[in-house]
Amino acid sequence: MIHNFWKELARPAFTLAPMEDVTDTVFREIVLSISDPGYLHVLFSEFISTDGLCHEIGGPKVRHRLQINDTERKLLFEKNVKIVAQIWGTHPEKFNQAAKLICDEGMFDGIDINMGCPVKKIVKQGGCSALIARPTLAKEIVLATKEGSNLPVSIKTRIGLNKVITEEWVAQLLECHPALITVHGRTQKQQSEGLADWNEVKKAVALRDILSPETLIHGNGDIFSIEDGYSKAKDYDVDGIMIGRGIFHNPWFFNRNSGEKTPEEKLELLWKHTELFTRTWGAGKNFATLKRFFKIYTNGFPGAHLFRARLMETHASEEVRKILNKLKS
Repeated sequence: MIHNFWKELARPAFTLAPMEDVTDTVFREIVLSISDPGYLHVLFSEFISTDGLCHEIGGPKVRHRLQINDTERKLLFEKNVKIVAQIWGTHPEKFNQAAKLICDEGMFDGIDINMGCPVKKIVKQGGCSALIARPTLAKEIVLATKEGSNLPVSIKTRIGLNKVITEEWVAQLLECHPALITVHGRTQKQQSEGLADWNEVKKAVALRDILSPETLIHGNGDIFSIEDGYSKAKDYDVDGIMIGRGIFHNPWFFNRNSGEKTPEEKLELLWKHTELFTRTWGAGKNFATLKRFFKIYTNGFPGAHLFRARLMETHASEEVRKILNKLKS
């Protein structure tokens, strides 16, 4: 019997979206370290290619995406937060194999299928949101993943490819009875433009009630505060809220005191992130990956843009430390 932890979560449950080059073990630990119990319920890995994972016995080039540091694992346990591996691809048999590999690792609480990423190069390969146009293949993928998994299988998707087809598309997915469907209220064509349409998310909830009552529905799109998340959950009757870009506006999103932080607090967290990144990855990951986070911590205080510009020129943690020390002196 599969343990479906999704059913045990508070309603609404709050999750942090899977994001490429963002939600690695380092950033997840940073978010966990400043989040309060009960405010964050589930974290996701970065996107993991099923082709890469299944290549050469476990895909050495993508296995770092499965990494969970011991310090992150400790925080997950202490704060009762679950962690889910998200996978993407186009071949059902590889989803099946990838699911078995992830389950064998014994580190994750669930598996999520990416049917929502709008990146054009991925869509051209037929993966992620491109599957919206191939519902038969999408269903084969879901069923193959469920067959290979002893963990609950969920799906993250959008409301259409070039046009909105929420009801037609979600109805197809519900035939597979996944544990959860997270619906981002935009089409692939919209990328991150325009406002997310939460009325379409509500249509998915209504369909769920008819076709697969045991499946949970979470909503995603344009949530920038915990209060707004609670409001959206109530207004649109979703079981949970997924936060994406909101975490870039405020890393303390899942903290009961999530208001504006002092420059000292922001820079302390910047250094903690930099130090943990270096300790975790060393030369194994491009330092430039870290720079996308610098703007999170360097805003809202005098001279922040100049300070940020200097940080963007760094190539190692030692250089970051020197700039921070000079700012303090």
